[in-house]
Amino acid sequence: MGIERTSATVWPGESWEIAPPGELGFDTGRLLAAGQRLSEQAENQPYRVLVVRHGKIAAEWTFRIDPFEQARQASASKSTFSCVLGIAVDEGVIDSADDRVVDYYPEMMDVSPGEGPKPGRHAFPGNEGITFRQLIGNTSGYMKPGESPGKVFNYQTFGMNILTHAVASAYSLYKTSDPERGAGFGTLTNWKIRDAIGGSWSWEYRNFELPAKAKLGVFGYFTGYEMTPHDMARCGLLWLHRGRWGERQVVPESWLDQATKVNSDVLANEPEQNHRYGLGFWCNDRGQIWPNLPRDSFAASGNGRQHVWVCPSLDMVIVRSPGIYEQEDPAQGSELLELIAGSLG
Repeated sequence: MGIERTSATVWPGESWEIAPPGELGFDTGRLLAAGQRLSEQAENQPYRVLVVRHGKIAAEWTFRIDPFEQARQASASKSTFSCVLGIAVDEGVIDSADDRVVDYYPEMMDVSPGEGPKPGRHAFPGNEGITFRQLIGNTSGYMKPGESPGKVFNYQTFGMNILTHAVASAYSLYKTSDPERGAGFGTLTNWKIRDAIGGSWSWEYRNFELPAKAKLGVFGYFTGYEMTPHDMARCGLLWLHRGRWGERQVVPESWLDQATKVNSDVLANEPEQNHRYGLGFWCNDRGQIWPNLPRDSFAASGNGRQHVWVCPSLDMVIVRSPGIYEQEDPAQGSELLELIAGSLG
């Protein structure tokens, strides 16, 4: 499925331009039918759905929830983590995504047995070889004795915390001895991305309930963003344009080209049906997530049914915050994506 771009992108300022669906290439009746189908399936579930094409809002469907309320992004935050990593490499703060993380954040190894998140989870000698690319690709095996770096896809939070702390430490913004004192990775994100694209999101540290001896300062303190659907759409528009916002290249184009395709560790070690994850993004280039949608599409996805689907070939971003699909699997809720994409003339 490919749609020729017939309209230049309009970059949103403080607010977004709203355009009639027909002006943006949609069959209005079919797009309305997609919205009606969403309403029928939702019953009494709250939802927010935002459809953006050519940088303009074509549809915004909201039910039983404040359209401007910020929502916790959970693991959808990982896509933004990826972008900040790409910026750090581009700026030379991190020499390469293939560098060993321990060379920037040696504290990651300071988690002995009994100090991890649960029994059997702790740093072990093999973790010294973990790279930034493996952390953001969820193939690090961090604190999982028996998993060698780069060999197993394992979607985890603590490896992402090591990533964010290592990058923030490289910018002198995080200290394990007093995590909440420094500016943190969230503030770094504000400086490098949020402010550049006119976003309004906030962030906070979060922790699971963990054993008393857990080294929280080392592997805890998850950076959690809280966004409105419009903030999420700004991120989607940035990703759709390969890191460019207007005339400014905010995130390196070459990084997003890598990040939005299934990563090499997954391709080498996982069965074909698991060829779905890039570097912080869920990716469809192998057709394993949304087989009926374009192969260039990709998404940020998180608990709480937070989802930003991006399709460069259709010049479209679809935000769900929350969606009405089942949790966890980014392939859930594909019917709505297919109905909206199918409503393009």
